Amino acid sequence: MRIHGFGVDHRIMLPLEETLRTAPGWRRLYLDLPWAEGAPASDAASAQDVADAVVTELQSTLGTEPFAVMGNSFGGMIARHVAYRMADQLLGLGTLAAAFAPVPDRVLPPRKVVQLDQDVLDAAGAARDEFEDMAVVQSPSTFDAFTGYVLPGLTGAKRDVMDRISQNYTLDAEPETLATSPLAVPTLHISGRQDHVTGYDDGLALRDHYPRATYAVLDAAGHNLHLERPEVTAALVLDWLARMDAAAR
Repeated sequence: MRIHGFGVDHRIMLPLEETLRTAPGWRRLYLDLPWAEGAPASDAASAQDVADAVVTELQSTLGTEPFAVMGNSFGGMIARHVAYRMADQLLGLGTLAAAFAPVPDRVLPPRKVVQLDQDVLDAAGAARDEFEDMAVVQSPSTFDAFTGYVLPGLTGAKRDVMDRISQNYTLDAEPETLATSPLAVPTLHISGRQDHVTGYDDGLALRDHYPRATYAVLDAAGHNLHLERPEVTAALVLDWLARMDAAAR
């Protein structure tokens, strides 16, 4: 199960689809959260409402089937909630640029662009502001990925739903604080060294809760790290899948 971030839709997770196809035996499910253009009507008014609805949906869809979950940004926070709530059938947890702390408490690096291509920005048209605000690697390939996988979700998002949920953007409690024991399944947490949205320190601070975790903080990577560092992200995801396969034997 793959869970996207705030303000976008499932398409932001599709760049990893080719990698997942190379790993046999895995069925891939994508979930659109309430603000996504194609999502059914929802009265969710908080992050906790979203998290609880995702658990309900997974329980309905999967029953008792074992599964792994990966979340991006806000979806990483939701994935952590799912992992602890459904730990009995969880094979593994993965996060990409995940939110590990409430917005006011996040430890964030300063905004820094690692690679600037003025020609790309000049040709970006209406997408320039959205791309420039987020990208730390501003290249033709990252712009193409942004317009293909990120911008459609941003454009189609239901702003009224986002406004409602953003008023209560945190969970009632961080999942790790409610756990009676560490989450001892293969785990992967990938962060961007230049991610000025969710950072990387907050995830590292929770490492004792994940005794089987690989932590990777990628240089030349911001909040859309899997678009800016696709090869190393893909390698880490394949390693995570292999670790889960080995643990299940």
